[in-house]
Amino acid sequence: MSGFSADWLALREPFDAAARSRKVREAALASVADLDPVAIVDLACGTGAGLRALSPLIATRQTWRLVDNDLSLLARAADSARPERAQVNAVPVDLVHDLEAALDGAVDLVTTTALLDLVSEPWLERLAVECAARRLPLYAALSYDGRVELLPKDPSDAAIIAAVNAHQRTDKGFGPALGPTAAAQAIARFATIGYFVVREATDWVIGPQDREMQHALLAGWAGAAQEFGAPHLDAIIAWLTRRRELVAAGRSSMRVGHIDLFARPTEMRRAARSQSNSTSPSRR
Repeated sequence: MSGFSADWLALREPFDAAARSRKVREAALASVADLDPVAIVDLACGTGAGLRALSPLIATRQTWRLVDNDLSLLARAADSARPERAQVNAVPVDLVHDLEAALDGAVDLVTTTALLDLVSEPWLERLAVECAARRLPLYAALSYDGRVELLPKDPSDAAIIAAVNAHQRTDKGFGPALGPTAAAQAIARFATIGYFVVREATDWVIGPQDREMQHALLAGWAGAAQEFGAPHLDAIIAWLTRRRELVAAGRSSMRVGHIDLFARPTEMRRAARSQSNSTSPSRR
């Protein structure tokens, strides 16, 4: 899958934390509230943002299996601050090929952040099938849904964002990505297999003071538009220049659309307590 730098993940984490849906998060936590310990698998964990967001809110003992294919990010995730009651195992897994291995063993809840918009339709189907076969709930936070509002408006905004959204559908390592349609497709797929789904919009709200985040997004969007080949390079450069001037003047703000969802089966399997929760899957 496409990698993300630790610097970018650190930059976006406060915006993710502010945007997360309380309603969706509480539904996810309620599904494991009666378990002690609770076994959680975090797919594509990055530096451990999901652990940091959820672990302090779980009152019981926890075992976290943090899964990623980036060893550098995994090392940072393993060092994350966490409550004493949380035991953490960082496990290198290539989710493109070994999703099933990541879900083996004792699991009560599957979590992920900013992953679904990167995956393909066949991979999403695999995730749904594997969750359903194991009767596992899924909490998927912060899937980009294609909505971007930039203020003040610029005549080229629509063309740039359209190019960005088209670029989001290109291969990110899992095959042609679902991009902005990911959350809607996941909601529909889990509903089809009999899951109850809670969802809510969880937009990033980025103010004039958030200059570093705005510059990072603008540069990323300009690069994506250039890779996609539209609009013309001169138009992209001119747009980026105008928008950067607005940021520097403290006149720019952004809203970037995301969706949180929690999907649970009507009857959930509980992790096999006879297994040692201190043991992570041995096969990679």
